[in-house]
Formats: sequence, structure tokens, C-alpha cells
Amino acid sequence: MAATTTAIHPPKTWTWRGFKTCYQQQGTEGAAVVFVHGFGASWGHWRKNLPVLGESYRCYAIDLIGFGDSAKPTPGTEIEYTFETWGQQIADFCREVVGSPVFLVGNSIGCIAVMQAAVDCPEIALGVCLINCSLRLLHERKQADIPAYRRLGASTLQRLLKIKPVGSFFFKQLAKPKVVRNILLQAYARSEAVNDELIDILMKPAADKGAADVFIAFTGYSQGPLAEDLLPILPCPALILWGTEDPWEFVEKGREFAKYPKVERFIELEGLGHCPQDEAPEVVNPILQEWIASYV
Repeated sequence: MAATTTAIHPPKTWTWRGFKTCYQQQGTEGAAVVFVHGFGASWGHWRKNLPVLGESYRCYAIDLIGFGDSAKPTPGTEIEYTFETWGQQIADFCREVVGSPVFLVGNSIGCIAVMQAAVDCPEIALGVCLINCSLRLLHERKQADIPAYRRLGASTLQRLLKIKPVGSFFFKQLAKPKVVRNILLQAYARSEAVNDELIDILMKPAADKGAADVFIAFTGYSQGPLAEDLLPILPCPALILWGTEDPWEFVEKGREFAKYPKVERFIELEGLGHCPQDEAPEVVNPILQEWIASYV
């Protein structure tokens, strides 16, 4: 089934802890599915998946606080940008908006967020699907695995970015269409998927007040849970999909996640990069449909 690239309905708004949260919904019947994007992305990264799965299920895609069209409150004073925060946001969304347990689908850091939600609030989760899960290689507990020169460079950059004028300048240099396109061309194995629509989806929120502060806060976040902390205590079954050509989250390390008892399947997606759901929805959508159907 061909994937559409345009959502049928305009996005909706839900207020969480006084902050605007943007989300998209497709479908009105069947099991509930909640999609969670990766760093710097938004619900639009699921625009090719929502209409297809929405034919059979109630599908929602949320903008995590700090991203997309959701509010970007000040880090440290108004909110802490941590996976515990995002996990609670997702869990509250499932209770207050969806109104039933859900299948959680995440990409990149969204995988950590959905697992955190499931672990903290097991009653909301029917299952989790992790698509190219973030390995969090800059986490403080993984520093020993990084060559000394890279470790020093990463920590130096993190310290520099915490200096607000430096961090703001760095963000402005990144938040340019040409730069974003070049980054995506590294992450996507299929260059034709890196189109103007995708660039616009990622660029628009970067102009919001507070976007630079969120970027700085997260790039300096070297604590919190790792996938290997959450996988052993998941309260529900897990499916893992992994694009084999991901230059950021290496499939060789991802394969290690298959050993955890809750992981029922680990599927390698040959020739795909970091965001297979957007790069090749015709591959990912049938897998998700089959996975959900096997439990309902």
C-alpha cells in the first residue's frame, strides 16, 4: 500500500502541566498506537505512517515537549528535559487523550522515551516498537568505550555549548536548510527521501523561541537511562527494527538488544538509515501492522 505524505487532519493541541502539546491523530477504531519522534523532529516524521495504520487503528503522534509545535519552556527553571519528563508526558497523554492502553512506537531518542513511559506506567503499554534506538554514546557511563581524543572533543564541545552565546551561535549555524539537508543525507541511505517537505518539517520549529535553549540542554544531557537499563525491566513485549546503514546508531551494537527476554523480534532493515519509517514506509508500515495485529 502506498504511503501518503500529507496528513488528512490538522494537528490538535493538548495542555500538559500548563504547556501546549501538539499531536496528530488518524483513525477512530481499533487498538491505539502512539508514535514518538527522535531528537529535533516532530509528529511530521510519522506523516507517511499515520494514514496507513490509521485505516485499522487509532493512531496518534505526539510532539515531545521542547520539539515540533509543542511548547519550549525554559530548561532548568520551567522544566527539566529528561527522559523521565518525556516518559511522564507520554504516559499522561495515553491516559488523558487516548484513554486506553497503547502500542508505543519510537524512533531514535523516542525509543528511550517510550520505554521510560512503559517502565514508569506499565498499565499504559501493550507493547513497544523501537526503530533505530538511540545508543546514547555520549552518556557518561559510555565514555570509557570512546577513544580518548573523541571523548575529550565531545566533553569540550558539551561544555562550550553550555555557554549561552556559544550555544546559540552553534545552533544558528546548524539551523539552516543546507546544513540540515547535509545532515539528513548522512542519516538517510535513500537520498530521494530527503526532500523539501522533510526539510521544512525540521526547520519550522527551529525558529521558535526557546528552540536553541532546548538544543543546548539536550546536547549537554549525559545522564538518565540507557536502553540497556530499560530493556530488562520492560513490562511488555518489544519489537526492534534497525536500518543497517544507520551511521549514528550502529546495527552491530543494536543486535545486542535482541538478547533481552522482552525482545520478541529484532528485524534488520537492509539498506536503510536512521529513520526507516520515513525513508521506506512501504517496508516499515506492513511490519507494524502485522505486529499490532498479532496482539489484538
